[in-house]
Amino acid sequence: MCGIFGVVLKESTSISDIRSLVSELFKLAEKRGRDASGIAVMTDSSIRVLKKPIAARRFIKSQEFERFLTESIAECRGKSIVIIGHARLVTSGSHGRGENNQPVVCETVVGIHNGILVNELEIRDRFNDLPRTTLLDSEAIFRLIDRYRKEDNSLHSVIDKVHSVVEGESSIAFLDATMSVLGLYSNVGGVYFAATPGRSFIFASEKFFLSKIVRNRRFKDLLGGSDIKQLRPRIPYIVSRTCEIVSRDSSAMVPKPNVRDNQVNLPVIDTSSSRPDLHRCTRCILPHTFPNISFDSEGVCSVCRDYRPDQHEGVDALKKIVERYKTKGDDANCIVALSGGRDSCYGLHYVKNELGLRPIAFTYDWAMVTDVARRNCSQMCAALGVEHIVRSADIAKKRRNIRMNIDAWLHRPKLGVIPLFMAGDKQFFHYASSVSKQTGIPLVFFCAGNNLELTRFKTGFAGVSETFTNGMLGLGPLQRIQLLLYYVREAILNPRYINRSLLDSLFAFYSTYIHQRDFVYLYRYVKWDGEVIERTLEDQYGWRSPEDSPSSWRIGDGTAAFYNYIYGTVAGFTEHDTFRSNQIRERQITREEALALVELDNVPRFASIEEYARQVGFNMDDTLAVIANIPKLQ
Repeated sequence: MCGIFGVVLKESTSISDIRSLVSELFKLAEKRGRDASGIAVMTDSSIRVLKKPIAARRFIKSQEFERFLTESIAECRGKSIVIIGHARLVTSGSHGRGENNQPVVCETVVGIHNGILVNELEIRDRFNDLPRTTLLDSEAIFRLIDRYRKEDNSLHSVIDKVHSVVEGESSIAFLDATMSVLGLYSNVGGVYFAATPGRSFIFASEKFFLSKIVRNRRFKDLLGGSDIKQLRPRIPYIVSRTCEIVSRDSSAMVPKPNVRDNQVNLPVIDTSSSRPDLHRCTRCILPHTFPNISFDSEGVCSVCRDYRPDQHEGVDALKKIVERYKTKGDDANCIVALSGGRDSCYGLHYVKNELGLRPIAFTYDWAMVTDVARRNCSQMCAALGVEHIVRSADIAKKRRNIRMNIDAWLHRPKLGVIPLFMAGDKQFFHYASSVSKQTGIPLVFFCAGNNLELTRFKTGFAGVSETFTNGMLGLGPLQRIQLLLYYVREAILNPRYINRSLLDSLFAFYSTYIHQRDFVYLYRYVKWDGEVIERTLEDQYGWRSPEDSPSSWRIGDGTAAFYNYIYGTVAGFTEHDTFRSNQIRERQITREEALALVELDNVPRFASIEEYARQVGFNMDDTLAVIANIPKLQ
């Protein structure tokens, strides 16, 4: 079972005493669970939360914990502080997903739970409108407290009502944002406490833990040699910020709720995954963690200052190119690379219906083409009456290569090496040329990729800066050598990259940066318009997007959800931030619209990540835990 603990300390408690006390409590609580650790602090102006999927002894040594505790104590402004902590033993819900760890954050309460609910499904059925943001059985308890708080100002009564519904062992502690108090309850007597009225209050899962703290000379002045008592089973306890235990008959001592427009007194700030420290460009939305970025005195980033408006050669220029390839009869006269994503699907539509060509669609299935992309390819080709040529890789081999590179990366996680996960798809260019020769059709369209999708940061994290060439960002000969040397250096520092995937990765580099090809890139001539593209695909072809994302971008790539989760967790931004920033520069959307969009775009796509992990063959929980513990870029 999990370990829970907490303290209420009056003003004038030193930072060093608080840090030492909380650290010792975490070390003791770890005996009951080592899968994850979390802490919530109720200050004078907020409730702040931090949780990570690591054991408590590592948690309290992390930079995030040190910064969190220092900032939280400073926010108390010399007034009392209330802290609850949790050491998790996983019973339900992956610890690799941050929201599944505790404290549980709800609308009006932040809580921790030790025990197992045995009727969670029944609760969910009975209260089917209860929000659910985790896979924890514990969440149901605190959602019910939220529910009943809106009907009853008495916390004692609320706790009673909740535990008349839930079944199973339940020892809980929660911070109430409305009344700014600590609530405690155990139906099995699984909470012990020591109190010095007006000075301190401390609780923990076991009497042994508290006795270790109370007997510790370091805390003698802080705790005053308090006696240890057991929480009476099934009796709610409310502790005020003055360290007083408020009885059921003395509920008037608890401040009355002050709710205005459904806003509680204390805002809850979960710092586990949010990046409030990000400094974003005042023109676009790129943050300070973007590689090689700088800001001028007005806060405008160097990417905005260097940006060149998207230049199109125009449809007339495109028509001149294709005119000489038009032939009489019914034979195909061009090839369109088709990935199943929105841009290539629209490209197939455009080439046939707008340019009047007779295309053959070509797809390279490299092992990570998604089911929804395959479905879209089929739908488009059937609707347009277009022949579809598919070249398939050795799927098992490709996925093995991905798994080996992910295993190597987890041993030494560097953002600059992440593109190795996608190396297997770069042979798309090679096989497009091969199909062109086999069919005798020289005109090949690539309709994926446009200036709005240019990212810069993937090579930037490898220390290589992309430059504009012929109106497009890319790598010149020198930058290509620099990139290759970066990968060689990483392989020397991490020999796990020297595996059976090496030849495939070298082939990918060759296909991308060395192999000469004469393809026509549609969006160098046709202006990319997302609304027109999506409306056309949905209205005319019944085209689909994935169910776990509001964005239709990258839906054909099964790796996108995974690598964007890494970038978002460590750097605080993803491909979507660069895409929306480019839309701002092209005056397609405003900065405010972009910020609202990326908040949705960057929600982790765990269903897609889970499917990716299943296909590739790695443990999702362990991998997400490693990613969560990579130091965030500062």
